[in-house]
Amino acid sequence: MQRQEQLTKWLSSLYPDARFTIAPASADASFRRYFRATFADGSTKVVMDAPPQHEDCKPFLHIGKLFEEAGTHVPHVYAQDLAQGFLLLSDLGNTTYLQALAADTAPGLYGAATDALIKVQLASKENELPPYDEPLLRRELNLFPEWYIAKHLGITLSDKQQAKLEEVFKRILANNLAQPCVYVHRDYHSRNLMVTEPPHLNPLPKGEEANVRSDFQSLPGILDFQDAVYGPITYDLASLFKDAYIKWEEDEVMDWLIRYWEKARKAGLPVRADFGEFYRDYEMMGVQRHIKVLGIFARLYHRDGKDGYLKDMPLVMEYLVRACERYIDLKPLHNLLIELDQHAAKAGAAS
Repeated sequence: MQRQEQLTKWLSSLYPDARFTIAPASADASFRRYFRATFADGSTKVVMDAPPQHEDCKPFLHIGKLFEEAGTHVPHVYAQDLAQGFLLLSDLGNTTYLQALAADTAPGLYGAATDALIKVQLASKENELPPYDEPLLRRELNLFPEWYIAKHLGITLSDKQQAKLEEVFKRILANNLAQPCVYVHRDYHSRNLMVTEPPHLNPLPKGEEANVRSDFQSLPGILDFQDAVYGPITYDLASLFKDAYIKWEEDEVMDWLIRYWEKARKAGLPVRADFGEFYRDYEMMGVQRHIKVLGIFARLYHRDGKDGYLKDMPLVMEYLVRACERYIDLKPLHNLLIELDQHAAKAGAAS
């Protein structure tokens, strides 16, 4: 409550003559919270509350500027108070991709999402963002044995099992590090993309609304980009199409991936010239992400007391198993996953 009072006082100092109300907009897995300020004229803005002892707003500001200059739709920063940890941002609305995605909307929404992604990737420059290098990729992989296997499943790996896991980790890393590099959002998925429409579409002449909106798909609003890095070009695609929160048939995803690949090649991005090689890169990058996400979801539950992500674990594991079934390089990991599943089933039967 004290933070909200500080936030309200700060906003009042920016708009001394305006009346407004404050309401929670959203929270994420970190210490950041968001509040929506609604003014008397009906306009809205969003205030980010990022306590400075826990959060650093500078990466958000730096990356937001890079993405905005790339021509994408990110929250515009109207005002900042880094000492208190407050940012005043444009409001990208209430509708996430997760809420809007359906069989009839998915092609347009994902087409717009990959258009925005290509804009970000084309703007990429080396040494502008932290590198998604081997130490960082490996730290993420290590979340799996530490938090998912040991803490969540309560299993201690044998020396043989640890060797299997290490063997596969090296193969995954070799692929990831050999990929061309671009700016990587790191969480480019349905909860961090917002359905937005440009102001000129509203209002529309009577009778024209359905025609225009069925043919037009605006770029998504992009949120939660403060952890962006410079790394493998397929990472954000794995986040987008191997989404922990929504599942699509593989033939649909293949179509969307091909469309991205064709647009990326036309734009001059450094994707593999052979789609089969590009798809393998995407799969191996997805495996790295699934391993990491399972570790993160387990950590959010066991360390932070957040159980909301437990229900999303089965889909992430399904993605991981499917990829492991397809590639001989991942066979040791596939065998290990089977062993873990059998161990968990025995433990469940015994309890």
